Amino acid sequence: QLAACAKALESSEELLESANQALGMANHHDFPQVRPHRHEGVTMAPAFRLSLKAKVSDNMSHLMVDFAQERRLLQALAFLPWGEMGVGTGHSSTPEIDLAESLVADNCVTLAWRMPDEDSKIDHYVLEYRKTNFEGPPRAKEDQPWMVVEGIKGTEYTLSGLKFDMKYMNFRVRACNKAVAGVGDVLTVLSPAFMFRLDASTCHQNLRVEELSVEWDATGGKVQDVKAREKDGKGRTASPANSPASPSRPRPSAPPKRKPSGRGGRDRFTAESYTVLGDTLIDGDDHYWEVRYDRDSKAFGVGVAYRSLGKFDQLGKTSASWCLHLNNWLQVSFSAKHANKAKVLDVPVPDCIGVYCNFHEGFLSFYNARTKQLLHTFKAKFTQPVLPAFTVWCGSFHVSSGLQVPSAVKCLQK
Repeated sequence: QLAACAKALESSEELLESANQALGMANHHDFPQVRPHRHEGVTMAPAFRLSLKAKVSDNMSHLMVDFAQERRLLQALAFLPWGEMGVGTGHSSTPEIDLAESLVADNCVTLAWRMPDEDSKIDHYVLEYRKTNFEGPPRAKEDQPWMVVEGIKGTEYTLSGLKFDMKYMNFRVRACNKAVAGVGDVLTVLSPAFMFRLDASTCHQNLRVEELSVEWDATGGKVQDVKAREKDGKGRTASPANSPASPSRPRPSAPPKRKPSGRGGRDRFTAESYTVLGDTLIDGDDHYWEVRYDRDSKAFGVGVAYRSLGKFDQLGKTSASWCLHLNNWLQVSFSAKHANKAKVLDVPVPDCIGVYCNFHEGFLSFYNARTKQLLHTFKAKFTQPVLPAFTVWCGSFHVSSGLQVPSAVKCLQK
């Protein structure tokens, strides 16, 4: 170790001496000739300085290097703010985001910026953004990394297809030329969107929940059904029209981390109610989410429900839930259901449905998520907070949350 350190120090000394000689050359024609040697030396030289003091522990097992002098030198350095350097014009010039020309809508963010002073030497801009749950000034350490969009030639850019699964977003713009890049102030914007997950503790035992996807699993309750038949001697089939009310599974020993609502320790749905709820209550403002279902599903439903919805209750069959229901079993029907009343809908059945809920106004509207065609609207007077609710039999579906209310939906609601 000592020999290696000594050799590294010698190499560093030779490199520094050679570099000083090159810098002292008066004839500029001679300088390019030493470039290959300098490049090789810089590439191969170990990262040691002459000031490093190598020390060895008493048992000769460790080699230590003292960086105290380097630390003092670095701490004594005074850096000029970038604004005093300029992008290349010699004056302060950093991008400023124009709030009046910027827009957050339809899960897109359009940012416009300008330079305080015109600078013809700017080559391009770089836009950086990241998600955060912190409202205050930007912090150096965040869970989410900065995402980078490079090579922007203009002073406006639109980020589309965003998922607002955190409360805020930070933005900053860099102005770049061939020599230096200057960054403007960080802009923090609120990203209003309804973010929720599916509460697996509420789902029927025949539903398999993974993140925001649900799939019917015919064997999910097989063991419980066998035990129930052994206990009461009944052997009914498991179709929606004639299924046993099998005992519920034991409650989980520990509730999920994120469960602001839930069913308050109630049993999961059972019997003919192939249902699962969202995990976040809706008790104000307006919210929007979408669900895409498998067209081969024999039955599918989407809507909202009170958290007090009974474990045997099917969506739309009681006054505690509202839904659109598609039945592909035996006879095809597409209807709006509430309080055990159904209204047949004479509209094409989309494969992706958007749900809009305005809690205070009592509007629950359903849309074709692609075309934004209105399918049906319930005018209700919600007496307590509601939860997103879904049901499926012999099929599957996927939920998209973290979505803003589309502009087209807002216009149709006026």
